[in-house]
Order: sequence, then C-alpha cells, then structure tokens
Amino acid sequence: MEPLQLLREGVSMTATDAGVAPEVPDARPVVRPARRWRRAVGIAVLMVLVFAAGYATHSIRRLWAAPDDSSVEAGFARDMSAHHAQAVSMSMVAWQRAARPATRSMAYATVTAQQQEIGVMQTWLDGWHLSATGSRAPMAWMSGGAQMLTADGRMPGMASRDELDRLDGARGEQVDVLFCQLMIRHHVGGLHMIDAVLAGSRRPEVRELAAKMRDNQRVEVVNLEHMLADLGAAR
Repeated sequence: MEPLQLLREGVSMTATDAGVAPEVPDARPVVRPARRWRRAVGIAVLMVLVFAAGYATHSIRRLWAAPDDSSVEAGFARDMSAHHAQAVSMSMVAWQRAARPATRSMAYATVTAQQQEIGVMQTWLDGWHLSATGSRAPMAWMSGGAQMLTADGRMPGMASRDELDRLDGARGEQVDVLFCQLMIRHHVGGLHMIDAVLAGSRRPEVRELAAKMRDNQRVEVVNLEHMLADLGAAR
C-alpha cells in the first residue's frame, strides 16, 4: 500500500515502515556546566565536613581523656596541693596568734580557700586514677621548672624550715609581720605554676581553678603589702 494511501485511510506509519532509518536518541545524560560546578562544590563541602567532624571527635576525645601520670594537669594538682599545704600551715599560726584582727581575718580566708582548693585537686587525681603524689621531682612537668627550685629543692615562694620555725616562735605583731612577708613570697612564687598550667592545659576545670587562684593571689598580695605598710615593715 502506498504511503499516501495509508495516510488517507488513517493508518499510522512509522519511519521504519517508510524505509527511513529512525533517529536514535543519545543515551548519555546531558550535563550542563552549571550542574558540574554545583556537583564539584558539593563534593568539596562534604570533604570539609567529614574532615571537621573527624578533627572535632579527636579533639573531644583528647580533651576528656583522663590525664596520665606525667601530664601537666597531674603535676600541677600534686605540686600546687603541696604548695597550698604550707600556706595553710602558716595561716593557721597567724589565725591563732596574730596581734591584729586584719591579719587573723586574712589568715582565716587563706586557710578556708586553699584547703578547699586542695580538696578539689585531690578529687581530680582520684577521678583520674592517679596517686596523690608522684615519683617525679617538683615542677618537672613544666618547662624550666627544675631550674626554679631552690638549692634545697623547695618550689618558688615556699618558706624554709628556719623561716617556719621563726614564725612559730614569734609573738605579738612580729607574727603579723612574718606572716605577711612569707605569704607575699608564697603567693608570688605560686604564680609560676599557675601560668604554666594555663599555658599547657586545655581542660576547662583545671583552667577555671587556676585562673581563680591567679586572680585571688594577686589581690591578696596587694592586701598583704598594705598590711605590712600599716605595720611599718618592709616587704
């Protein structure tokens, strides 16, 4: 049947029937330049997110992992506890025997504050499953710490045995004078350890307590200097 006749009779005819080769559509997807760009950006963003998630996970694990025996945190907790213990001992003498109410009040505040801080630091060590005392030399956890020790191994600011004996044997306002002098040196010496742990630790609880110690001890040094001036004594 002729094609024209088929059309007249309403019969459809494909290109193949007509002897014409059909056009085969290109099976490959058409990727437009804008779509390629969006895909590349999406992949890049995904890679950044994966990297950031991995880094954040590593940082969190490192932050909350318990410090080990040689860590900055453990060294600070042990050494500052020992440093505080001497301050508490000297303050007890002044609280009981100082001549002036202002000195006794300062001594009482030092006893309560530093004894509480000792308790916090010892709780850290217990929670980290570490002993209250370590085998390393004092201040070995901080850069240059060994060079800061006195010839007899005392940490900066700590009173000698002779100085403690003099305080224990003093009477009247001599107690006030010796206490203020010794505590000024004690507080200033302790700032070395506080600065070291703030520079080396990222644990929020350690940094928070160290910053509080630093602020309190600076204020107390100023107050102690005023008290010495009122007593007519030099620093």
